[in-house]
Amino acid sequence: MKPILANAQFITTHNPDSPISPLFRKEFQLKKPIASANLVITANGVYEAHINGKRVGDFILAPGFTSYPKRLQVQTYDVTEMLSNNSTLDIILGNGWRYGALQQVQHGIYEKLCDRSVIASLNITYNDGCEESIVTDEQWIYSDTGILYSDIYNGETYDANATLGPWKNVVETEGLRDTLIMQEGETVREIESLKAVNLFVTPNGERVIDFGQEITGYVEFRCVGEKGDKIVIDHAEVLDRDGNFYNENYRSARSNITYITNGDSERWYHPTFTFQGFRYIRLTEYPVSDIDVNDFRAIVVHSDMKRTGWFTCSDPLVNKLYSNIIWGQRGNFLDIPTDCPQRDERVGWTGDAQIFCRTAAYNFDVKKFFKKWLHDLSADQSSSGAVSNIVPSVTGESGGAFGWGDAATICPWELYVAYGDVSILREQYDSMQAWVNYVWAKGDTPEAWASGSQPADWLGLDAEEGSLRGSTDINLLATAFLIHSADLVIKAGKVLEYSVGKYEAILEYAKKIFLERFVTESGMLTCDTQTAYAVTLAFCIAPDNKRYAKYLADKIHNNGDKLQTGFIGTTYIMEALTENGQAETAYTLLLQKEFPSWLYSVRMGATTIWEHWDGIKSDGSMWSHKMNSFNHYAYGSVASWLYRTVAGIRPDESKPGYENILISPIPDKRLNFASASLETAYGKVSSGWKRVEGGFEITVTVPDGATADICVGEIYEHKSGGTYVYMLKDL
Repeated sequence: MKPILANAQFITTHNPDSPISPLFRKEFQLKKPIASANLVITANGVYEAHINGKRVGDFILAPGFTSYPKRLQVQTYDVTEMLSNNSTLDIILGNGWRYGALQQVQHGIYEKLCDRSVIASLNITYNDGCEESIVTDEQWIYSDTGILYSDIYNGETYDANATLGPWKNVVETEGLRDTLIMQEGETVREIESLKAVNLFVTPNGERVIDFGQEITGYVEFRCVGEKGDKIVIDHAEVLDRDGNFYNENYRSARSNITYITNGDSERWYHPTFTFQGFRYIRLTEYPVSDIDVNDFRAIVVHSDMKRTGWFTCSDPLVNKLYSNIIWGQRGNFLDIPTDCPQRDERVGWTGDAQIFCRTAAYNFDVKKFFKKWLHDLSADQSSSGAVSNIVPSVTGESGGAFGWGDAATICPWELYVAYGDVSILREQYDSMQAWVNYVWAKGDTPEAWASGSQPADWLGLDAEEGSLRGSTDINLLATAFLIHSADLVIKAGKVLEYSVGKYEAILEYAKKIFLERFVTESGMLTCDTQTAYAVTLAFCIAPDNKRYAKYLADKIHNNGDKLQTGFIGTTYIMEALTENGQAETAYTLLLQKEFPSWLYSVRMGATTIWEHWDGIKSDGSMWSHKMNSFNHYAYGSVASWLYRTVAGIRPDESKPGYENILISPIPDKRLNFASASLETAYGKVSSGWKRVEGGFEITVTVPDGATADICVGEIYEHKSGGTYVYMLKDL
């Protein structure tokens, strides 16, 4: 097979470390009428291409974020209709994730590998069948542009007065050609535009605009002012307790846009090579006193995933929580599953990704999105099988933390069950095995499996003073996750018809160790935390499920019907309860309005999911400025419970991808109705219920081509496509 872009060369400037974005140019003439033309292109950095002054494609921040030392995506665009007899191809180049502050803050390795550069081939087929390719080489020229500075964390500075020239000859450079792969992930696009909802002056006298919703993307604005005036905009997620603009939680990320005007008031501008997470903007500098909010709009940017899931119920606070979860996923699924989109982080923490993967696959079609990211996980996995805590691994460290590295096993299995695509398991199975092999090779005791730096039950509220890790025994959790990952390798291996004897032995031994080390003579756990019981139940390790679930429910009730869990425990606690006869307690947790709870942040005005249960305290003060994201999707994993338990829609592992659907809704008297629907490969499945006299009326729709096992009370039916109505009497 011919290498990708074999005839083209990476080209750069004489000063590739300059903060100014260069524009590379090639002028050419068509020899005769054309039948088709496509542009094949990528960059070390991020690029935007134009032909005859018109933008090529709509991919924001192309070529995306991958494990650059091993994988650099290449895009192909059909440009047939853009060419004319005399044409100009321009390519603008920015830093992106590969260079700049992200690399400095994360102590990254990428900028050491090669210079910021582009490579492209414009492939033309003429009507008579002749072909011609215009490739990047030493014949191209370049000039500085008005983008004086661009950075993922810090924002962008643009001078509208800048003109192109003087033109210089490009420099050919080594660009790691062997890392090139064709586009795998979803395209990152502008998805929608939000109008400003309010302009106000803060108690500090600052002019602030509120868009009413936290988003990921950027602001587009009309370029008012005289030539040489500045428009300076800063971004924030929240206001402080006094109503002032607050972005200390962005830490070192400046998240600033500076625009130097040329006097053209008809022009609209938005940055090219950056994005922010924000709800509010501050007009730090603005050249006119009469501000029109219609001159500002927030552009929502994320991977272009198809929406597949919907949920609604009679409680407006729960509906708002669900909306916040959707917005949180949109804001953090910008080419990779980021932990947050605003501060000096925005990287792919593996723990957050595996925690949310199941929910993500209900809300949107994320198969293509996650397949690409999992390929990066495999690429960054060390020869020992260790998985980096961050993927792509910008630090170059291999990691190896339980609950984080287990993304290697959990995500592929969840995607397979959701989409029924065996290729997901086939492509990731070596990685799945390697992770379990790595944990097992560390030693045959829990202390070995939990060695090294462990986030554990991150941000658990039962943490010791000064710690961010919940108090659940890390040895218990490490053993539980080894059991879970070994079990998933066994399941995947059986689907692929591989021998799994080694992993069955590991599973049996780890379960034996768990029961010996972490279960007392009375049959209860040695570690008395909500998370310990939730994980033990969820991973099917408990020696007595009903007893453990009842004990967990009592612990929650004795804690004021409130959670104490962090990232890990919260992921599993709701289904651990409902699958073992304690659905009423799970509903109580869902409907709890006081801190700590999901609805606490809703009552405090959240429009996305918070990193901390009390990111903003009840008195309006902040939990911290050091690590306090207000768009951190992990706790949004509760949405899978809304789909799976409240509405009762689950895929069948034996017939994945919703070929057969398990439908078993569990209503609660505290809601008058609830329903969910999900677009599958077989059509839309829906399940909902409403309170009626004497009980609940349940309506289920099974798509044609699929079947469903429906369980309502004592009724068990296997149905094909159609709509079915059941009556569930009050208990």
